[in-house]
Amino acid sequence: MQTADSGRPAGPDRGLAGDPLPLDALDHAILRALHREPRAVFSDIAAATGVHERTVARRLERMTATGEVRFTASLVPERLGEGVIAELAVRCAPGRLHETALALARRPDTRSVEVATGSLDAFAEVTAPTPEHLLAAIDGSIGRMDGVVGVHSAIVLQLLLTANDWAPYDDEPTPIRRLVAEGAPLPAPITIDDLDRELVRLLQDDARISTTRLARELNVGETTARRRLGRLLSAHVLHLRLHAEPSFLGYPVEARLRLTVAPRHLDAVLRRLAGEPAVRHLVITTGSSNLLGYSSHRSPADFETFVRRGLADVDGIVDLETALLLRHYKRAWIPTAGPR
Repeated sequence: MQTADSGRPAGPDRGLAGDPLPLDALDHAILRALHREPRAVFSDIAAATGVHERTVARRLERMTATGEVRFTASLVPERLGEGVIAELAVRCAPGRLHETALALARRPDTRSVEVATGSLDAFAEVTAPTPEHLLAAIDGSIGRMDGVVGVHSAIVLQLLLTANDWAPYDDEPTPIRRLVAEGAPLPAPITIDDLDRELVRLLQDDARISTTRLARELNVGETTARRRLGRLLSAHVLHLRLHAEPSFLGYPVEARLRLTVAPRHLDAVLRRLAGEPAVRHLVITTGSSNLLGYSSHRSPADFETFVRRGLADVDGIVDLETALLLRHYKRAWIPTAGPR
């Protein structure tokens, strides 16, 4: 038996092993439209993909029902000038890496947690309101976890690129990626109020909530709700995104890059990295390795080509350390792995 709109077998969208079924061309076309505009209405997606609105709705419902696709919203504290962001390498005792990563992922102050090739480290991105709170976490609740034998920290000095700036469908560069690639200043931080934060909270529950419902929940007019949302988006302090694992979109290889760059070459290296579509996250940090990046690739061979052709001949890169990610435990505040 075939479904009316897809030519696929009817029934659950997962195989016998629990893996999601491969996406077809229409699935990718729908996801491409939603990657560009997560709040796009079905009629616009249907017009872009050449199918009926009901087909779009069925396909999207199928993908979201499995949890492979979500629509998320989050504030970007770095672009609000709020708090302290730290990149931690949490060294674990043998046999304790998995449970330590799970414990880190359960913490409300971690934005991402992963493990990679190399040493027995769980990598975590931690947010804290002040340096004192960060110190208390590193020396206290994290540093004293069972199985933790050491913690190395680096403070994020500037956020340049995020997953919102990654284009798995080879779209045009986002405004932020274009600014970084051109060496232009990034938007200045803005001030937000309680109404803005409540708007974001509502979007966290459902990033595709209608403006009409947003206005009703906020007890404001639709014009106010639309204007508030537009201001947050145009200032790049709010990320609305289609959240899907890169492997689900056809990029099963993810890499972590630590670069040591001579200060006089830093701007040129940043422009070069921003021009590489595979780079999905880029920050300047404290420490001898002053750049941290993440990239996504279709195969190990693609990653090797990226390193050899994209980075090997860049003036100013003194040292480059690469690792392939083995497992994500949390991504963009969302836990992604459970017990083994």
